[in-house]
Amino acid sequence: MIDITTNLEVQQAIQDKKPIVALESTIISHGLPFPENHKTAIALEEEVRKQGAVPATIAIINGCIKVGLETEDLEILADPKSQVEKISRRDLPNIIQTRGHGATTVAATMIIAAKSNIQIFATGGIGGVHRGAQTSFDISADLQELVKTNVCVVCAGPKAILDLNLTMEYLETNGVPVLGYRTTELPAFWSRNSGIYGILPYKTASEIASFLNLKWGFPLAGGALVTNPVSDADEIPELQVRAWIEDALNETKSQKVTGKEITPFILDYIRLASKGRSVKTNISLVKNNAKLAAQIAIELKKCN
Repeated sequence: MIDITTNLEVQQAIQDKKPIVALESTIISHGLPFPENHKTAIALEEEVRKQGAVPATIAIINGCIKVGLETEDLEILADPKSQVEKISRRDLPNIIQTRGHGATTVAATMIIAAKSNIQIFATGGIGGVHRGAQTSFDISADLQELVKTNVCVVCAGPKAILDLNLTMEYLETNGVPVLGYRTTELPAFWSRNSGIYGILPYKTASEIASFLNLKWGFPLAGGALVTNPVSDADEIPELQVRAWIEDALNETKSQKVTGKEITPFILDYIRLASKGRSVKTNISLVKNNAKLAAQIAIELKKCN
């Protein structure tokens, strides 16, 4: 049996039946540069608390699964010198066995959140079907986790470097509902627009909570994806992002970057090309998602 440790704040929230929002840790160790990553981790938890919910950042520290982190845990995850591995579903047993540090992806965070009876989870963007997946079969484990795990993921859409059309097809085929918070168009992470329509528009957190209550109460097993566009003030236009991505992809070919190194290469390329603007937008959108997730968690608790 694998134990899951909760900090005092989360323990008290469970006891008092307060709304809890799960937060992933990959954004801390692998998604943002230091020291912005540490500041953002703290800011996300504060945003959840400000709304009236309890944050539960999830990670593996010294082989121990933690739901709700201490100050020193956040420092370990944020420190570039720490040997923190990126952990998805397949990696969980190994990181526990070797007693290492692990930052959880969307998939791993969903698994641990579900085992901790946390139904709402805020992140930046989800993984999906990669460009060229017709030959590479490169599809994120995040999508399969959404198919089978009863957690609602609040995000700013799939990461823009993916094949968004195929990602949406995958979700539709597997029965994962995609809801748009005050939008009918799928947001594309840094951008509010993608040119892809067909998501279910919802105007309030209460309406989204009611939807989730009906879905899981039926029951219809599996997760749900709530897409929350980045603010107008902080978005980067989709055409600009697309141009940077194409340039970055050309660079991966010329520099022979392959496999799991492609995504971090492209993200770093865009960070440099945007002169840090992509990092600012990333921080803005994940805070925005934490806020909405907390509101949904509060409303869902009223349904139970």
